Amino acid sequence: MSSGTAYRPRRSVLYLPGNNERALEKAKTLPVDGLILDLEDAVAPDHKEVARANVCAAARSGDYGQREVTIRVNASGTPWHEDDVAAACAAGPAAILVPKVGTADEVRDLVAAMEHHGAPEHTRLWAMVETPAAVLDVRGIAEASGRLAVLVMGVNDLVKELGARHVAGRQPLLAMLSVSLLAARAAGIGILDGVWNDVRDLDGLEDECRQGRDLGFDGKTLIHPAQIEPCNRVFAPSPEEVEEARSIVEAWEAGSGAGVVTYAGRMVESLHVDSARRVIATDEAIRSRR
Repeated sequence: MSSGTAYRPRRSVLYLPGNNERALEKAKTLPVDGLILDLEDAVAPDHKEVARANVCAAARSGDYGQREVTIRVNASGTPWHEDDVAAACAAGPAAILVPKVGTADEVRDLVAAMEHHGAPEHTRLWAMVETPAAVLDVRGIAEASGRLAVLVMGVNDLVKELGARHVAGRQPLLAMLSVSLLAARAAGIGILDGVWNDVRDLDGLEDECRQGRDLGFDGKTLIHPAQIEPCNRVFAPSPEEVEEARSIVEAWEAGSGAGVVTYAGRMVESLHVDSARRVIATDEAIRSRR
């Protein structure tokens, strides 16, 4: 959440194959913060055009309530990219997600394409960070345009490109996750953690959600509805955290701008109050969606 920007919950953001009409319909009832209607990896080449029509109709429908609806187009340089972008701009989702964004210049080119195709002002750009080149230029990517709202980590592609392995704790990826987080926060934009591949292992998912939350991610991208509940729970403040945040703010305000106050025996400065107010704002935003 950047300074002066209202918090929008993105605890759980679910990928949906654009050619799966049943999944698109079911998503209208899922307790998920965001949806990525996918035209890329989840859709075979022969089904790309049908999927494009499906997701654009879904994005225009207004049937998804407060869920943030995003369309993932195919990457630049593929046969489908330009038609995907044109159709997505006309549909006017909350955002267009582009895979394999590698440079700041590519961000600017994508924004120019969105403007050329008449994307409404509310339609933002999201960029996937999933190559070593993107990580090395991630601050430039994050700061390339005011229309860029979120970075999305593509952990499977990063593991592949590195020649690394998927291991508990994600040691091979921690440096890339951290530098991408730094870039997003420096630019004042959002950032989402990558997917957890084993849909049966919800304990492992919860552990990785906790790691992502501890690192500073806003939420996590998902591949199955069963993964929503752990993500929503972990990436939301606990009742105890909210209660403490309210007490910190109350102690600060009672101090009448003293600069430093104490709460529960601890020194409280303005930076602690800012963090407490963020916790409260996050809780209130989540509650408003119920």
